[in-house]
Amino acid sequence: MDHDHYADAYIRGILDGVKTIAIVGASANAVRPSFFVTKYLAERGYRVFPVNPGQAGKEIAGLPAYARLADIPEPVDMVDVFRASEHVPQVLDEVLALSPLPKVLWLQLGVRHDEVARKAEAAGLKVVMNRCPKIEYGRLSGEIGWTGVNSRTISAKRPKRLGQGVQRLSISRAPTRPE
Repeated sequence: MDHDHYADAYIRGILDGVKTIAIVGASANAVRPSFFVTKYLAERGYRVFPVNPGQAGKEIAGLPAYARLADIPEPVDMVDVFRASEHVPQVLDEVLALSPLPKVLWLQLGVRHDEVARKAEAAGLKVVMNRCPKIEYGRLSGEIGWTGVNSRTISAKRPKRLGQGVQRLSISRAPTRPE
């Protein structure tokens, strides 16, 4: 896998295929990126589990926080890591101890660890490094284009709306109502 460039189909396949996401390093501070990524993904219909030992038993973005991945009461499809690169091997150890294994290990912007990627892929996980699922979701759904950002995504199909509000779109291009 070329971890310097990801095909849109690869990212879309991940974001469209996962339903549950653990966010390791989620912050209770509302101005931290991990807080608004947690909130954003939950608002887009994912079941999100913030993981932060200092916040265990409390709430982050209105969601119960857990001390470690093993404490989450149900299987997760994706683990999104908001930790510095040097802490990623320890996170991978926690991920590989889960049963069933998650489908995806996602490392946030600025986080890259090639050896961890090789080990995770050898265990059957898909890996994304140095990317943000919130940004990728916004780009692929077209939401990010409303602010003038070039999403590099063109489609004649209308995106599916999620709930209320104009800025909640799905990455799925399946029609939600008969045209």
